[in-house]
Amino acid sequence: MRAIDTNVIVRILTGDDPIQAQAARQVIEAGDIFIGVTVLLETVWVLRGGYGFKPTEIADVLRSFAGLPGITLEDPGPVGQALEWMCKGMDFADALHLARAEHCSAFVTFDRKFASRAKDFTPMPVVIP
Repeated sequence: MRAIDTNVIVRILTGDDPIQAQAARQVIEAGDIFIGVTVLLETVWVLRGGYGFKPTEIADVLRSFAGLPGITLEDPGPVGQALEWMCKGMDFADALHLARAEHCSAFVTFDRKFASRAKDFTPMPVVIP
């Protein structure tokens, strides 16, 4: 199994560099690919900030990409949940932190906006100390 970096995913999804996009396709088509959660986190950041993708566009392309044959996604349940929450208005990083902490009794933050918004998405208390 080979892990891929954010730039491989971005090249395939944007095609902004045709030579690298073709090389990225060949890597993906060879299969047995691992995509880490941190790579996805960075990919969302790059697609949104660098390429102007909207949250629903990001979720759609990442779901399709993750569903390709030979792709293994780290922690797919929480990642899927975070993508869904992102489409409903939550920041992806916050959503991912929250989704991956579902086994905890509470999530502690100083981010008041996040704490307020999280109430719409999870029964887990998100508290400000």
